[in-house]
Amino acid sequence: MFASTNEMKLEDEIRQDKGFKSQQQKAMVNIFYTEGWLRNRLSETLKPHDLTSQQYNVLRILRGSNPKPMSTSCVRSRMLDKMSDVSRIVDRLFKKALVDKQVCSTDKRLVDVFITEAGLTVLDKIDESVDGMDKMFTSITDEEAATLNEILDKLRD
Repeated sequence: MFASTNEMKLEDEIRQDKGFKSQQQKAMVNIFYTEGWLRNRLSETLKPHDLTSQQYNVLRILRGSNPKPMSTSCVRSRMLDKMSDVSRIVDRLFKKALVDKQVCSTDKRLVDVFITEAGLTVLDKIDESVDGMDKMFTSITDEEAATLNEILDKLRD
């Protein structure tokens, strides 16, 4: 149904001669493999901008709240990688002048972070490349992408 003539099967990609115990096991390995494949392509896109995927994620989160600042704890709650050290990531972005930070006016224990014009400019440049990354998904239809999203949402439910 979804196969194409130049499709590379998971077993070929990971050079597995034996079959999987179940389709569910194959799906799990396939998700892990595909996540790495996508992450590598994103890293290639971000490399010229000297950013990691976590830094990119923080910038995108901050762009979404712009011009309002966000606390580091709020940023952490919205990150894709929940194990990330947001304070360290923000410090690195601050050194690159892509974000600014200030002590929260209502709670001095918190730090508010906001994206700078330089950060917005970098994201605009990356967006052009990332739009090109969308082409990786041209082999599936909108309907197939919607089905994939439903399945992944169901898996996490």
